[in-house]
Amino acid sequence: MARGVTAPNEPYDPVAIALDVGARLDQLRVEWLTGGSLASSVHGEPRATQDVDMVVALRPRHVKPLWEVLRRDYYVDADEMRAAVKAGASFNAIHFASAIKVDFFVAGDDPFEAERLANRQRIETPAGTLHVDTAEHTLLRKLEWYRRGGEASERQWRDVQAIARIQGDRLDRDRLHLWADRLGVMDLLQRVLMKTAR
Repeated sequence: MARGVTAPNEPYDPVAIALDVGARLDQLRVEWLTGGSLASSVHGEPRATQDVDMVVALRPRHVKPLWEVLRRDYYVDADEMRAAVKAGASFNAIHFASAIKVDFFVAGDDPFEAERLANRQRIETPAGTLHVDTAEHTLLRKLEWYRRGGEASERQWRDVQAIARIQGDRLDRDRLHLWADRLGVMDLLQRVLMKTAR
């Protein structure tokens, strides 16, 4: 089992929710991955979360069938789904039994999101297959969120430091620098790599 991923014991475990939603996406042949806190727990230091972040390659043709397979167990608004798919934005679903929220980030035509999906990592658990963002993409996306939040989130900054420190030389520096430049977070990347250098 990968670092930070434990076998789900009940439907209230975010990993179990990610596996459940992922299986439904697989039925529709929609590519997906988990990011956010679940991914940073795999690549850095595990921490508790009650949300699941998923990047999904949804198209308009997927809206109705996805709504159909989710609506029995999740609160999800078909109109919000449709608008998010059209705009390449986000929508959420809430698991009725646990109130765990799943945030879906629609990849749309964004080249960074396309690369994330193309390079997703496969983790086998006793309950199924979990597709997880790479360490590099997790770190970069968290740097983006840190910047968007006015560089005030200690939690995001701790997460990126933990990923950089634990992954160390295994990180693809060329990929990190390429996308950090494109995403406008090069200065933050250099700061975190310098701070966690061994």
